[in-house]
Amino acid sequence: MRPMMSPPLLSPFPCPLLRFLCLYHAPRRRNPTAARIPPHTFRRRPLLLLPAAMSSSASTTAPDSVVADPSALARKVAAIRAAGLAKLQVIADFDGTLTRYWYEGARGQSSHGLLRQGNEEYDAKRVALYEHYHPIEICPDIPLPEKAKLMEEWWEKTHGLLIEGGLTYEDIKKSVSDAAIAFRDGVVELFEYLEERDIPVLVFSAGLADIIEEVFRQKLHRSFKNIKVVSNRMVFNEEGRLVAFKGKTIHVLNKNEHALDMAAPVHDNLGDPNGSIDDYSLVKKRTNVLLLGDHIGDLGMSDGLNYENRIAVGFL
Repeated sequence: MRPMMSPPLLSPFPCPLLRFLCLYHAPRRRNPTAARIPPHTFRRRPLLLLPAAMSSSASTTAPDSVVADPSALARKVAAIRAAGLAKLQVIADFDGTLTRYWYEGARGQSSHGLLRQGNEEYDAKRVALYEHYHPIEICPDIPLPEKAKLMEEWWEKTHGLLIEGGLTYEDIKKSVSDAAIAFRDGVVELFEYLEERDIPVLVFSAGLADIIEEVFRQKLHRSFKNIKVVSNRMVFNEEGRLVAFKGKTIHVLNKNEHALDMAAPVHDNLGDPNGSIDDYSLVKKRTNVLLLGDHIGDLGMSDGLNYENRIAVGFL
């Protein structure tokens, strides 16, 4: 259900707040909606965590990067550095941002796309919906309000098929085990660095929270106490069969911080009993934001947060 958008980037972030540069890579693939994303920096390199000793005076740009306003970026970096760790949070999309766009020479799967119900009829119906709605999603000529309604229609039809087709949690576990999905190089190190410094990470996704959490379990084999997942959450009955979805549908064009009431910490379901970021008022007090995404709708992930400085990083 994610747009077929190839991310060439992540932004260099040279400051003692994080003391590393985050640089992502995937081969460039043109998309008509990409030009509408106003990122600060685009880069085509593997994700690297550079040594902590790197000078804080390192350049905020790099070869083959695109920075919309270098002076504005430099001012924001300086302001975030001056404010300190307690004011910083990271908000990240999942599919195509934290996960690889390419996996073993082919397009990697999304948290929606990897799902197999064990029912060929319903799998085929979901593919048919994708083929109908995906061209609408990536069309730059459709007004956003109209497109948002169509995206909600697509998501709700897909969720209805999952319920009607009798999806079980065992189907989810098997689907993730068989999936062509992997985290980008350096994501684990990034999460560990942020966890050590108590910097919260909100993972916003128009996909499926239960699948994302299962991907964390199977692919990372550990939990992070600072991570929350805000996504479409399933409700299962006692037999482990999907019977409903919780709350409002989250699709690619309505992801925002107003969806926090749907958040469930990944570590709650991974057996980590330690503290969590469950006081949303504290999250909202972190008014400096590093926002990572690959879709124009991802810019809305910081809506509802009265941020002072936001560095938005987009994948093309």
